[in-house]
Amino acid sequence: MSAETILLVDDEDDLRHSTAQGLELAGFDVLDFASAERATHLAGFGFKGIVITDIRMPGMDGLTLMNRLHEIDRDIPVILVTGHGDVQLAVRAMREGAYDFLEKPFVTGQLAEIAARALDYRRLVLENRVLRAAAGQSDDLEQRLLGRSNPMIELRRKIRTIGPTDTDLLIIGETGSGKEVTARALHDLSQRANKPYVAINCAALPANLIESELFGHEIGAFPGAMRARFGKFELAQGGTILLDEIGSMPLDVQGKLLRVIQDRTITRLGSNDALPLDVRFLATSKTPLERDVAAGRFRADLLYRLNVITLNIPPLSDRREDIPLLFMQLLSEAASRYRRDPVSISPSILTALGEREWPGNVRELRNAADRYILDLGLPFAESAVDDLGAAHTERLADKVAHFERSVIERALIAHGGSLKPVYESLGLSRKSLYEKMQKHGLDRSRFVGAGEMLD
Repeated sequence: MSAETILLVDDEDDLRHSTAQGLELAGFDVLDFASAERATHLAGFGFKGIVITDIRMPGMDGLTLMNRLHEIDRDIPVILVTGHGDVQLAVRAMREGAYDFLEKPFVTGQLAEIAARALDYRRLVLENRVLRAAAGQSDDLEQRLLGRSNPMIELRRKIRTIGPTDTDLLIIGETGSGKEVTARALHDLSQRANKPYVAINCAALPANLIESELFGHEIGAFPGAMRARFGKFELAQGGTILLDEIGSMPLDVQGKLLRVIQDRTITRLGSNDALPLDVRFLATSKTPLERDVAAGRFRADLLYRLNVITLNIPPLSDRREDIPLLFMQLLSEAASRYRRDPVSISPSILTALGEREWPGNVRELRNAADRYILDLGLPFAESAVDDLGAAHTERLADKVAHFERSVIERALIAHGGSLKPVYESLGLSRKSLYEKMQKHGLDRSRFVGAGEMLD
């Protein structure tokens, strides 16, 4: 796939082909698909193109596709093509992040003008990211895997080291901790970044069709196989395959997967011809697979093939100091996604968030940010914030240092490192605040800009 590609998605073959031809005559590089799934495989965080999609399609519709893409990169321009009856739906989609929409029937020249503007916008976004990185600001990986805690700094270091290699690896982490984000980052940092990224949810594959889904089949391979079909492995040729929750894969299929990983070839159902496969395998699991091996649910030889390198994603419980900053970032994203005004949040609420358990990790925290931005409240009563403060006061005698540092740190995050509102809100003099920051090892530069996300 070349630079600045238009991904065109429409289930109407004639309209799709004529639109693709018109855009190509206008000088654009176009890849067209009858279903939305392929577009999610090709449009990554560093994708240099745009997406044009019909809204009404069987399976994954255009709005779902847009949301999936914006989970990967919210700055990928998505242009929606709509029928007359869907104009209100398209207008709503504009509020949710669509770049533009066009009503059928349309003139190809009009679509070409919108596409040119969208490509200019995308080019500017990517150039700004490069400039920010060159200026020493947060790079893409720090935006995607946010956190200043030591576990997150170490995780990003490993991803930067491992990403450019072609090594297969295993990613272990609790639900919602960021396994899929990590996998996508590894792909985007690799030499395969412009090739397909195919994520396969092993737990959701239908048991009776799992081999056909993965390996593909020839005509007549089984009852109902009326035409040949590519499997998901072939669709990923040249790119990366993510085997999500691989522990859910049946044992007999694990054996066939082992041979694929060893030989880098696949054989479609109903065929004897081995096809070469050039892919990188990534796999995820919520729990260490050694337990499943011991229980006889997972093949030891497959585990050894996959865990040449293992990345462990830290849960929020291991990096509580990241929760306030992460929540503010998620609030900023939610405000942009729902077209809401930025909101302020008090240090006491940030403290309460940091003290709370988050078994769903970042995914659960994101849901809380969405609720807050939509004015639906937080996962605890507002009165609980006062109760939390009282509880801290009761044990102040033996935990005063920890409490004091926590309060000052939350205030610094809430005010983006600006000292005046911090010492005023805490009832301290500027000199006292400096002394306490020095005592607790709090460096103001760590917090500069944090509050700007909500300003």
